[in-house]
Amino acid sequence: MSAVARPLRISRWVGLPLLGALLASLLLAAPIRLLGLPLPEPVTLMAPAFAWAMIRPAASPAFALLLGGLALDALWGGPTGLWPVALLAAYLPVLALRNILAGQSRLVLAAWYALACLLAQAVGWLVTGWISGTLPALAAAGLQWLATVLLFPVAAQLIDGFRDADVRFR
Repeated sequence: MSAVARPLRISRWVGLPLLGALLASLLLAAPIRLLGLPLPEPVTLMAPAFAWAMIRPAASPAFALLLGGLALDALWGGPTGLWPVALLAAYLPVLALRNILAGQSRLVLAAWYALACLLAQAVGWLVTGWISGTLPALAAAGLQWLATVLLFPVAAQLIDGFRDADVRFR
């Protein structure tokens, strides 16, 4: 690893992961069936949300989560503001705990990622239930949580990719 930190360019640090997550969501929302089952619909923005909170605090990731969450609302037909609230509810605790999480093993980070995904899913589930007057199926929310948790390697890769831009990781 280089001893010189690379500057974080907003386009590489926020723009590309946001675009990639939204494109993956669009692809997974396609009416394609494998073995008679629809494709999973993980909350792909959770991977960059976790990585952004771990790497460096800034306003741009929160704004990207707002925009990306609104795009997910439009894609999935949810109430406007549902996914921005859910994503930010998971992003903010990780941001607050980032100094504790820095330098932890991948297993510990994976557990925290799973907890952050659980928090986002719980907020989304509760907000949907509150707005609609009927709670969504818990099994469907659980499967979406599991599909989202399986994206941890993407979050880990994002963290590793920008590790040298943050002195806490050295």
